[in-house]
Amino acid sequence: MDRTAQASWAGDLKAGKGNVKLGSRSYEGPYSFASRFESGGGTNPEELLGAAHAGCFSMALAAALSAKGHVPTSITTTATVHLNKVGAGFAITGIDLVTRGVVPGVAEAEFKQMAEETKTGCIVSKALSAVPMTLDAALGK
Repeated sequence: MDRTAQASWAGDLKAGKGNVKLGSRSYEGPYSFASRFESGGGTNPEELLGAAHAGCFSMALAAALSAKGHVPTSITTTATVHLNKVGAGFAITGIDLVTRGVVPGVAEAEFKQMAEETKTGCIVSKALSAVPMTLDAALGK
């Protein structure tokens, strides 16, 4: 199975503008130098990467918990992707995952252990394994 996304860019780096479009047609929107390196409106590659990671992580953790008989009421994950100046350019220097679960019948320690396993086991985490990752996992209400 293949998934696609398309991006276009017109103009130079600072004054140019771009547009990203998902193959599923569920999202299309602008991106720019300001939305990536400043606080301008629009999206950016790092935000989209974070969305993909958070979505994958939540699904994978729900699958792991369910396989052990603990079907989650909800799993909510936030992925913060850090883009920093490194040398003459920029690099993704880390990803912080914060996940909260409402999972009847699971102990906090088991939830945290399964979340740690998911941090290295979900598909997007595997693809991003060269990037340092942290995880803050807890049961919520």
